[in-house]
Amino acid sequence: MTAIYMPKLMKYSLIALLFFAASCVDVRKATYFNDVKDTVIDTPTPVPESIIRKNDLLSISVSTLNSTATEIYNNPNNGANLPNNAGAGYLVSAEGTIHFPGLGAVKAEGLTKEQLKDKIRKMLVDSKQLVDPIIQIRFLNFHVTVLGEVKNPTVLTIPNEKISLLEAIGLAGDLTIQAKRDNVLVIREENGQKIIKRINLNSTELLSSPYYYLKSDDVVYVEPNKARVTSANGNAQQWVPIVVSVLSLGIIVADRAIN
Repeated sequence: MTAIYMPKLMKYSLIALLFFAASCVDVRKATYFNDVKDTVIDTPTPVPESIIRKNDLLSISVSTLNSTATEIYNNPNNGANLPNNAGAGYLVSAEGTIHFPGLGAVKAEGLTKEQLKDKIRKMLVDSKQLVDPIIQIRFLNFHVTVLGEVKNPTVLTIPNEKISLLEAIGLAGDLTIQAKRDNVLVIREENGQKIIKRINLNSTELLSSPYYYLKSDDVVYVEPNKARVTSANGNAQQWVPIVVSVLSLGIIVADRAIN
């Protein structure tokens, strides 16, 4: 009886240890918004409005009832004002200006799109070049960069100038299982300063954060977790697979001893 009882005890003990080893993995660290419940979250933060900076590329279209009169202003959108037709749009120079037909150098740096629209409209009307023109401005170089522990690190060009942090991560193929979801970095440049913000994707606080929506030139960096770093350094202590293998072998041996 003792010879049979001991292998049985060993078998069940090994099964318990195997279950314990598998349960050591904290699933919560691999999921988003662990604290979320059925609720309505107030998100008063609007989509941030980008400020025009040097080297920005702008699409500026002008329209009136007389379409022929506006052709000269819209030609640069076809690459007419860039060297060797390198691309379409108005390039903001190192001096912070754009060269606008009929108006010359127009200061654009530091303005929002709405402010530049109002400025160009007023200049065209005051100079009696057009009557009641309609101005539309878009960023042609609105992009964000996603790096680190994502499936496809990439630079994303955003035509509609609106993207959330979650959308950017999704377009980059989502986070890998080795990513630190509670410590995602957003690097943003404002007023000549680099602002670094750490975001916890395990918390619903992101949904009402001013960093929920990204700005042009934002960089998102996803840090690897400790296991990923250890593995990359070639010193990984892969104890879980080893323990599982040993325990599995032990169970097989114990089972055969019983039989």
